[in-house]
Amino acid sequence: MPTVRKSVIVQHPASAMFDLVDGVERYPEFLPWCAGAAVIERTPAVTEARVEVDFHGLRSAFTTRNSKESPEWMHLAFVEGPFERFQGHWRFVALGESGCRVEFALDYGFDSRALDTLLGPVFGHILETLVERFVQRADEVMQP
Repeated sequence: MPTVRKSVIVQHPASAMFDLVDGVERYPEFLPWCAGAAVIERTPAVTEARVEVDFHGLRSAFTTRNSKESPEWMHLAFVEGPFERFQGHWRFVALGESGCRVEFALDYGFDSRALDTLLGPVFGHILETLVERFVQRADEVMQP
């Protein structure tokens, strides 16, 4: 089962990075593989959303229900899609007033060998570049 773990220090407040990750409806603006995103439910404690993936013509979609504690963490829980297992988290650790450490971890596995063969490399690439995309977006929208 693949596992992705990333950690990066950014010059943006933890609250701003948390809001960027929680703002799933804006993902199509800066994640090149995201063909669409819709929020199903958002409360202070939960965000449930569906994300559509289109990577060079390979299409899929998944829904997660994420419990959260702003601005510190978000736990990702699988609801629907091509996965047998999908569990992870984001953590945002404040480093002073204007910086934070962003941590991302995800354990996942597809629900069939065929899907793993077809979507595994695509999803692996998406996850390997995900944190970088969020940092780039933060740098663009949170100019000093």
